[in-house]
This record gives sequence, structure tokens and C-alpha cells, in this order.
Amino acid sequence: MKDYSCDSIRNICLLGHGNAGKTTLVEAMLHITGASDRFGSVVDGNTVMDYDSEEIKRKFSIYTSFAPVEWKNMKINVIDTPGYFDFVGEMLEGLSAADGAVILVGGKDGVQVGTEKAWYEVNKKHLPRLFVVSKLDEDNADFGKVYHALREKFGHSVIALHLPIIEDGNVKGIIDIPHMKALFFNGKDITEGEIPAQYMSEVEEYKENVFEAIAETDEELMEKYFSGDSFTEDEINKGINNGTKNGDIAPVLCVSSIQKAGVRLVLDALVNYMPNHCSKEKVKVLNPSTKEASEIAVGENEPVVVQVFKTIVDPFVGKISFLKVITGTLNADSNVYNVNKEKSEKIATLFAMKGKQQIPLKKLVAGDIGAVAKLSSTDTNDTLTAKDRQVLVEPIEFPEPMLGMAIAPKAKGDEDKIGNGISRLLEEDLTFKMILNTETKQTVVYGVGDQHLDILTSKLKNRYKVEVELSDPIIPYRETIKKKVKVQGKHKKQSGGHGQFGDVWVEFEPGPTEELVFEEKIFGGAVPKQYFPAVEKGLIESMQKGVLAGYPVVNLKATLVDGKYHDVDSSEMAFKIAASLAYKEGMKQAGPVLLEPICRVEVFIPDDYMGDIIGDLNKRRGRVLGMNPHEPGIQKVEAEVPQAEMFRYATDLRSITQGRGSFNMKFERYEEAPPMVAEKVIAEAQRNSENE
Repeated sequence: MKDYSCDSIRNICLLGHGNAGKTTLVEAMLHITGASDRFGSVVDGNTVMDYDSEEIKRKFSIYTSFAPVEWKNMKINVIDTPGYFDFVGEMLEGLSAADGAVILVGGKDGVQVGTEKAWYEVNKKHLPRLFVVSKLDEDNADFGKVYHALREKFGHSVIALHLPIIEDGNVKGIIDIPHMKALFFNGKDITEGEIPAQYMSEVEEYKENVFEAIAETDEELMEKYFSGDSFTEDEINKGINNGTKNGDIAPVLCVSSIQKAGVRLVLDALVNYMPNHCSKEKVKVLNPSTKEASEIAVGENEPVVVQVFKTIVDPFVGKISFLKVITGTLNADSNVYNVNKEKSEKIATLFAMKGKQQIPLKKLVAGDIGAVAKLSSTDTNDTLTAKDRQVLVEPIEFPEPMLGMAIAPKAKGDEDKIGNGISRLLEEDLTFKMILNTETKQTVVYGVGDQHLDILTSKLKNRYKVEVELSDPIIPYRETIKKKVKVQGKHKKQSGGHGQFGDVWVEFEPGPTEELVFEEKIFGGAVPKQYFPAVEKGLIESMQKGVLAGYPVVNLKATLVDGKYHDVDSSEMAFKIAASLAYKEGMKQAGPVLLEPICRVEVFIPDDYMGDIIGDLNKRRGRVLGMNPHEPGIQKVEAEVPQAEMFRYATDLRSITQGRGSFNMKFERYEEAPPMVAEKVIAEAQRNSENE
């Protein structure tokens, strides 16, 4: 592959709902441009981009993959992202390296949740975008219906530049609406001709939309439009070009990737309408110490600044870091400085990735993306610079994973394998999270959804040779008391020689803090002072296990009020045991209750789902605290819900809102569990203790 300057490079991210045809479009691009000698199929499992064994088995994209294609003296770095919501982290990584986006929409399926999410993310990053209506060869595909749905959903910035000519399920040609001509496909050749008469009324309608959008990009063009004058070809091209680059226009193109119809026109549009990275002139960076924002110039001759936006860890190849050069030029066999880790790194061989194939490169210029192997300290979101020019690129913000499951090996002794495997996977995917719960003695893994965690277990099995099973995590209940009682704890043992004697009277009552509040009100030396710590220690150790279901006890105040001792037989151990006996009796008499953890939950949903969400939260014993507008069309519902009712909420919320909702959750406090809940938990604890 030849060298390209920054203004000849386009970084294009393909987005859209699952099964919208992203990977097949890339296959067609690769084949047409000569970058691949065969046209792979997702169904057959032989595509360039979906090369991982999990992707081949499941027949959909799981990872973001890359391929450079050369077209009309331009290099287009195509970034193919997964469409399924569980792999949102992969999509965000791909978007972070992109300078423009292509949102695919199936000609039959039309606008779906994935289309809306793609539009939202592209708007958030202020990226130029265009739509491609795909799969027009499928039965019941309807370009016009999809186009009108796009305009209704996303507004009048959406304009059709193309209209397909379909005969017997085949795309015979495409009408170029702004230039009022028809392009007919004949094998590899494209011939220009007249627009068929039956399409003229539709074309005129679409053309009016195009010219309205062009007029809005420039005041002079607006005046010309309202005066009734026609636009010149240069004005049309300039208007579409400028409107697309600044986000005022979202062109709609069409393809049948299987027939390779319209793919060349999509490549032309990427070259003509999408910006290069250096057109930004300046980019925002952060001061490593203060995190204050500033701007640096973009150019190939500037000091180098590189962002690591993705990492893969292969058991055989090792660690591969994907890079985007923000400014400057990164050369092979050079040294850079990792600003995040404050360590130097050696860049050995640079390469571009085409699927899993590595294409060696001598350098990466500003705006280009590539990869490097075996960086020792570098992870996703790290910034590499010259040591004398340390700045940080703004990190990718990943969503917090909310579906937690306890993970355990199927075979005893494989705990270390799980830990090693997951730590590797956490390097690759920042939307995974792992927590070791010392109280419940469980390892809990968090993912975005069921599929996400299913992929985790498959990777552990296939890559790291450890089989695991997932289960609901144990709820960390607590116990406490509601009444004040005074009880005796007496330990007396005589078995030859020195005996053991400790006798205490303790008042137990609800305390102000989670930890034990211990006081003593001993008169006349009934219990010597040297035994007070032993009594307190005995109580603290006993509190690790309550009398109802064996959960730790909180909010307990204990006052040592009386007791007896023996000059010879009393000891710290004897008083410690006496205290534990008093604890057991006191807990039984003082009205013990079970406490359950309550979480504060924030749910973000479109307006239409408000009633369903509130109804569902009520079913989960939740208390809705408030509803507030979050952003246009999105409401934030705040509630407090018992943790026990939130296990599967990530999956259920997706089902209720068709994937449009999201939520976050954090522990708030403990509350007394309702009798029915408490009875169930206590009964289960008793069964478990009997089985041990």
C-alpha cells in the first residue's frame, strides 16, 4: 500500500442495527477495489472482517474490525462495528477513530433501534454522516418507505441523492437525483442513460428536498432558490459537500451489496462528501496534571500525539494496540512516551489491519489509523506522545456495565485460570467489570447484556481452556435488632487444674452506626478493666453472624453493665466466650429483623415508555422519587429499589423499551425487609446450612 497524506485519508465508521448489512458492504468494497480476491459471505463464515471463531459461529459481528481500501487515489479506512447493543463498547471504539459515519438501514427492516442509537452517537460526536439503504435485492425491500421513515425520524436534513431502479428483485441501476441522470449496471460497467418515466414523479419530489437542503447551506444559494433560478452543477456539488461535512445534510444512498450495485457510488460519496482528519486544523487535548483543556494544531509535521483506541489480546499473537495519529507522524522503530502510565514505549513494526491480516507500514501520518504489537504498558485510552510534548487525548467514555452474574469454575482448582483469563479480557473490553466480593466469597462479572456475558464464557473456554458457570450473585443482607434487652452470658468450665470463668450482663439496643457501639458501666470492679477489650472483641466477632439467617449484624449498641469474675479461673478467652453467649441470647430476645440493600436507580427512557417503566418499578417493590426531562425526548426516572429485584433489570429494561432505555444503579442504604421476603431468605439460609 502506497503512502497517503492526511488530506487523502478518510476514516469511515459503519454503524446500524444488527443485520443491516454492514459487513457485507465492506466485503463488496474490498472486492471491487481489489483489496480482496473473493467476495466473502457472513452466512458462509468466510468474510475478511468477521474472522473471529465466535463471529463465524454466531454469524454476526462481535468486534470492531478494520480494512483500508484504495479508491480514486484516496485511502479509505473502513471501520466495521457490531450492531448488537451488547457490544456498544466496540462501536464506541470504532467511532472514536472515525471522521465520518455511514449508517446502514435495511431496505426491508427500515428504521430500527440500532439506527436511532447510531444517529444519537454520531450527533454526540458531531460527525458528518450519510445513510445507506441496503439489501434492496431482498423481498419486500422498499426504498421510498425507508426514506420517508428516515425523514420523519431524523428531520429534513435527510435527503435522498439516489433512487434505485429495481426489476425482478435486481437493482438494475440507480438514479442520481441532484444531477437528474440514471446510471445502469452491466457487470463491472456503469452506463449513463435517461431516467425511466415511471420514476419521474418520485424523482421530482426527492429533487425538491435536495435543493431545499442545498439552499439552506448558503445565503446566496437561498436567495437563488427563492428567486426560482436553477443551481449549477458546481453549486449542487458544493452545497452537498459543505452541507454533509458540517452536518446540515445527511444524504441517503442505496446499495445491494450482494449484487455489488451502488457500491462504487458509495465509495465516491465517501471520497467527495466525507472530511479528512486534518480539515479540523485544531483538536482539543487535556493537560496531564490539571486536566485543563487546550487546543493543538493538526498536521503531519507537528510533534506526534497518538491515541490508543482499542486493544486486542490474542493468546498466540500477543497484545495488539490500535492507534489513531491525532497529529504529527509516527514512524516505525521509534520511541514514544505513554503519558497516562508515565513510561516510554518502543514502536517496533507498524501495520494496518485488514481483518486479521497485517499490512506492514513504515509510518502513520496525522489522521491515519493502524496498529502496533507488544506495547508493554499501554492500554486502551492511553495517549502516546513525544516526551517533550505531553498532552492527553480525551478518553472514550464507556457505559457502566449493569448486568452482574457470579462466575465460578465447573472444575475445582480452576479459580486461577478464571482470574487470568478475565484479566486479559478486561484489557480488551472496557465494558466488562469484575469484582471480588470478600463478604459473599463470590467473583461477580458485569456485562452490558446476556449476549455479552455469554461471549465472555465462550472466550474463557476457547481461549483460556476454563469452563465456567454463571449464577445470580448472593445478596448481602444484614441483620439488626429493634428492642432493648438485658441478658446474661456466663461461661464456666472446670476440667482439672485451672478452670474457665466469665460472667457478663449486657444491654443490647439499636445503635446509631453500622459498627458496634460498645460502652461499659461497671461499678465496684464487678468485671476488671483488663477484660473489657475481650468482651468487646467477643461481640464484634459474633456480629459476623446473625441469628436469623447468618448475615452480619449492624446498628448494634452493647453496654456492659454487670458481671462476675474469678481470681484464678477468669481469662480474656473466658470473657470473650461469655460475651458471645450473651450476644446469641440477646439477639434472639431483642426483636431481630432482616435488612435488605436498597439501591438508587436512574432510568433513562423515551417519553413513550414512562408508564411501562413506572409500572415495572412498582412491581419490583420500588419507590419512584421523581421524573425529570433529561434531554429532548428522554425522561429520567429516579427510584429506590431493593437490590434483590434488580438482577435481570438490564435484560428486562431492554425488552420493555426495545433497547432504547438505559439505567445506572448504586447502593443507597439498608432497610428492613418485608416479612414475606424475610421468611423466604431465612428459609433458604436454613436449607443451605442443613446441606453443608
